[in-house]
Amino acid sequence: MQLDPKKLTPMAGYVLVEPSEKTTQTQGGIYLPDNAGDKPTYGTVIAVGGSVWESGVKEITSPVKVGDQVVYKKWGGNDVKINGVEYQFLKFDDILATVKS
Repeated sequence: MQLDPKKLTPMAGYVLVEPSEKTTQTQGGIYLPDNAGDKPTYGTVIAVGGSVWESGVKEITSPVKVGDQVVYKKWGGNDVKINGVEYQFLKFDDILATVKS
């Protein structure tokens, strides 16, 4: 079975993010090997799960929508590889900021 990330619906409280490409060149023009550096901590939201309830009292809705550019925690979320592309399932709390276009 082939998975299509655009057809995935994250569970309540989660979003699916496609990380941006890792930069392989420094600002000074030096090219880095593929295994150098950290994974990107920013990307594009491609799917959003439903809202969650905190202590059964307060509803917490997604702070982002599909298409938003986001910055997320370095160690947050779970990696999932689909068709050779690594995606991130993130909790709403793992998202640090949105990027204005």
